[in-house]
This record gives sequence, structure tokens and C-alpha cells, in this order.
Amino acid sequence: MTENIKHTNNIIEIKPVMSHFKQVEYPNWAMSGQDDFNGTNYSVGTSYLTKPFSMVEETHSHDFDQILFFVNADLRKPKDFHAEIEITLQEDEKLEKHLIDYAACVHIPAGTLHGPLNIKKISQPIIFTDVTLYPTHSVRPLPEASKRN
Repeated sequence: MTENIKHTNNIIEIKPVMSHFKQVEYPNWAMSGQDDFNGTNYSVGTSYLTKPFSMVEETHSHDFDQILFFVNADLRKPKDFHAEIEITLQEDEKLEKHLIDYAACVHIPAGTLHGPLNIKKISQPIIFTDVTLYPTHSVRPLPEASKRN
């Protein structure tokens, strides 16, 4: 794995890395507060998605807030969104499945059950960004069908 390069205490050069998901064919970028900014409670990763796949199979929760972004990869056309994302979230003590077919930001407060997360359909590329308010990334076991060999 390529490591980001620290230029000063507050500036890092982000180096691209390949995703653990075989369906993500283009390099990602990521940084973590733990590795890059002395334990800061913030981590982020961004992926360019072009095909459907199962990202998370099990329902789980975290001890920290998580924010997910799904936007058109062509930033000149922010209202165009040609994908369908299915995510299950805890709403009022029940798990509810949601279908997102528009550019969206999903806030998952600490302790909230969520998952599965499936990229159901993509007819034009989207950008997925995963932000945690924690010094490390949100890591779940990869679905077998999505593991890069």
C-alpha cells in the first residue's frame, strides 16, 4: 500500500491506492487521522465507482459518526445521478431499507445500526466518499464476491 507523504505537520501529499474491492477499477485516495495527522478524529476515503457490487453485507454499528456521500462523477452536472444505492439504516428502533437514486449525503450517528450497503445500478460513474469522525477508517469484512485477488 502506498503511504501518503507528510510535507509539514499540517500538509500531506495524498498518494493513490487500489481499492480492496475488485469492482473498483480506478485508484482511490484516502487519509486517516491516525496515520497522517497525529490521531485527529477524522478519516476519509474516496472511490470512483463504475459498476454494481455489494459493499457491506452485514448490519453493524460504530462508536463514531460516519458520513457517506454519493455524487455524480461529472462535477459539472451535480444534479445528474445515474445510479441506485440500497442502504439499510436504523430509523426509530427499526431497520429500514432505502433506495437512493439521487446525489446524497447519509449521516450515520454513532451507535446507529446500518448495512447492508449495495451499489445496485450504475449507468454513469459516481464518486463515493466515506468520512468517519474517528482516527481510522471504517473497515468491514469484504463480501467474498467483491474481494480483489
